Amino acid sequence: MENQRIIQVEDKVPFKLLVPLSIQHMFAMFGASILVPFLFGISPAVVLFMNGVGTLLFICVTKGKAPAYLGSSFAFLAPAGVVIQNFGESGYAYALGGFVAVGFCGCILAFIVYKFGTEWINVVLPPAAMGPVVALIGLELSSNAADNAGLLDPAMDPRKIIVFVITLGTAVFGSILFRKFFSVIPILIAVIAGYVAAFACGLLDFSAVAAAPVFALPNFSRPKFNLEAIMTILPVLLVITSEHIGHQVVTSKIVGRDLLKDPGLHRSLFGDNFSTMISGLIGSVPTTTYGENIGVMAITRVYSVRVIAGAAVLSIICSFIGKLSTLISTIPGPVIGGISFLLYGMIGTSGLRILVDSQVDYGNSRNLALTSVIFVTGLSGIAVKIGNIQLTGMVLACVVGMVLSLVFYLLDYFHLTNDQA
Repeated sequence: MENQRIIQVEDKVPFKLLVPLSIQHMFAMFGASILVPFLFGISPAVVLFMNGVGTLLFICVTKGKAPAYLGSSFAFLAPAGVVIQNFGESGYAYALGGFVAVGFCGCILAFIVYKFGTEWINVVLPPAAMGPVVALIGLELSSNAADNAGLLDPAMDPRKIIVFVITLGTAVFGSILFRKFFSVIPILIAVIAGYVAAFACGLLDFSAVAAAPVFALPNFSRPKFNLEAIMTILPVLLVITSEHIGHQVVTSKIVGRDLLKDPGLHRSLFGDNFSTMISGLIGSVPTTTYGENIGVMAITRVYSVRVIAGAAVLSIICSFIGKLSTLISTIPGPVIGGISFLLYGMIGTSGLRILVDSQVDYGNSRNLALTSVIFVTGLSGIAVKIGNIQLTGMVLACVVGMVLSLVFYLLDYFHLTNDQA
């Protein structure tokens, strides 16, 4: 394979290349995606199963034109935690009912987008607003990467620092030095290098792997429905919709195609929310398109949906192999942190790329104001609580940017602005 070659969305990938590329995508999402079921206190196997199934459903709904991996969504943690606390032993079952409701309403939203199109996005999120919002998707996660790496610990462990540096260094320098076959799997090679370094530093514990069964069925469960629980979780729809649009814009810039038009935002929204609805019905956590995997595509320049589908199939297989899924879940934090350092930064850079490609003029006061306010809102730590929902970071910045952009649009409509000429 030639160095610097781009493998496009519809391109076929040789099997000898498909397997490592698929493993690379699965590793990229694994650390963050597995954390959600641990926080909910459920088996990660059912989540691995639904991540794979949800991704395949998404690929089918988008006609194989939108490369995206669906992993566990963090947006539901706070409201679902409230439901679990309020409803006792059956709390998670009622939270599942809320997941189903959010997914169903998201499918209705997709139909609305289908009927009214996507032109409204340029009104409420012009490039001067969309760029910083997308950048914040990666930038606000930077502290998570540092925390996983152990860089924020009161007393830093030298062993963790060594593993982190080896992992990040392999990923960074591998992405510019590796050639031919190795040039498209720098993330996978970095994970392996970090894992070996963690073993050498004595950071691995295989006792959980030894105790795990070889084969095991995912622990499926059924939802219960309660109006109070549903209304507690339903506002998250705003959060995941903003996140989804941002991810689709980033992916569009990376692959060089407008995915909001083809296959269309309505298809990707439906696929994302339909997967969340199915997740709730079988006992898994909600799914969402994953920034880590977008970062992998940006680095490797391999956009083939066949690779994404391969990662989904591997995730399903892992959900039935107890020892294998447990082994993968033992990836140390410094390894995940080292990979995330680069991947999250790539997402942030993609937001800046929107500003550059759109030739945003910062001699224009409205553009300067939009970008400035959005960045400060997203990075300042401001939080707005509406009921049991807390808006902060990228989501709050997105809401502020949309409101401000809409106000500018209305001022233009009434010819009150001073820069229309």
